[in-house]
Amino acid sequence: MQKKISMMDVFKNPKYRGRHIVLADNKIFTAKTGEGATKILLNVKKKYPNIIPEIAYLPKAQSLILWI
Repeated sequence: MQKKISMMDVFKNPKYRGRHIVLADNKIFTAKTGEGATKILLNVKKKYPNIIPEIAYLPKAQSLILWI
């Protein structure tokens, strides 16, 4: 039995930083742009009509700059 993937699992993984994330049917889909995420959502809607996908954007971590 496969472990159910949650958005918290995705948030903890640094490889998804700077990407749009769509989580549906225990699968993770990623896109670099909002247009790409829209295409993914349309495909997910066709393939999994009874599932409501989870959607998020994970910004890249910003460097902390201290002015001295």
